[in-house]
Amino acid sequence: MENKNVCELDEVLTGARIEPEVCLLRPDFAVLLMVASGLPGGPSDDASDALLAAAEEQVTPDHPHEQAWADAYRAFGAKPNRTRPSVTALRRRPGLPRINKLVDVYNAVSVRHALPVGGEDLDAYRGAPRLFRARGDEEFETSAGVEHPEPGEVVWGDDAGVTCRRWNWRQCARTQITERTGRALFMLERLEPMTLTALLAAGEELRGHLEALGADVRTRLMR
Repeated sequence: MENKNVCELDEVLTGARIEPEVCLLRPDFAVLLMVASGLPGGPSDDASDALLAAAEEQVTPDHPHEQAWADAYRAFGAKPNRTRPSVTALRRRPGLPRINKLVDVYNAVSVRHALPVGGEDLDAYRGAPRLFRARGDEEFETSAGVEHPEPGEVVWGDDAGVTCRRWNWRQCARTQITERTGRALFMLERLEPMTLTALLAAGEELRGHLEALGADVRTRLMR
């Protein structure tokens, strides 16, 4: 079972792709993908609360990484003041939400490093991740029903549909990480002026927090 699990995780990483039209839009874009298994899901706890509290204390206004993402949103027709990049939405909250143990961990890393970090439940995922510009007829599942992205919108998707709209604005209901998640995919997304070295450091920090959750946690990176 462990070998089968490792093979499945490797297939998610090796099958991932960024379509050329996204690279043309932002040639400086890079993503670090991480898969993790053996995760002990559960509600927010003292440890995840402490990570968020520490991240809250490090927030500074008008971070240059936030401006880079605002520019990227404008480039594909989104209005960042109305639909904010995930990192901006988090960093400008008066207090970070406590959602569940795993989401709290990656939100803390996102806020601390001022970069978007997304998380997907791999047991709900279908195939490998793909970042592309939408046609407009793809399906995006919400708690209220099915929506469709705007034509040209940058979206993440799997074989079953769009998993995150407007690059990193809003995740679909189908693949969201819950208290029952045991295997997950994480995306750490970088634009300049963030360096690739800083991106890798954020990834290693996330890996360390995840592996500290339990002896059975296993992580794999693709960069």
